Amino acid sequence: MALADDKFMGLALEEGRQAYAKGEVPIGCVIVKDGEVIGRGHNLRETEKNPVAHAEVLAIQDAANRIGGWRLAGATLYVTVEPCPMCAGAIVLARIPRVVFAVMDPKGGAAGTCFNILESPWTNHRVSVISGVREGEARELMQSFFQRLRRK
Repeated sequence: MALADDKFMGLALEEGRQAYAKGEVPIGCVIVKDGEVIGRGHNLRETEKNPVAHAEVLAIQDAANRIGGWRLAGATLYVTVEPCPMCAGAIVLARIPRVVFAVMDPKGGAAGTCFNILESPWTNHRVSVISGVREGEARELMQSFFQRLRRK
């Protein structure tokens, strides 16, 4: 694992903790280009009452606004949980060449677990995928959230 991947996944985990504090599923995301964070996001579906307010979508929107364009070529997206099909589609459409995630999603992951949208030969853009970066921390954050939810 590259040192930069570890560092930037740490920032994605911070975003996930912000979601947790708001009662949201604790998924966080950052987008990095040339060593600088250009986009951030964490789940806000409950807060915004918006089904598409996923961490990745919000980070992509933030990055596009910051750079003034929708093509995020040369960027890496770091997310604490494997992207869902919607988010994987947004990643492909934004032309993000590299995704690093922490923990797989066995119920809907679209970066190789259930689907493989990011590396599909049927899309006009392929994404390099790295998984398992800081997996233990991300898994613990998710488990803690759902244990707390069940106790309520």
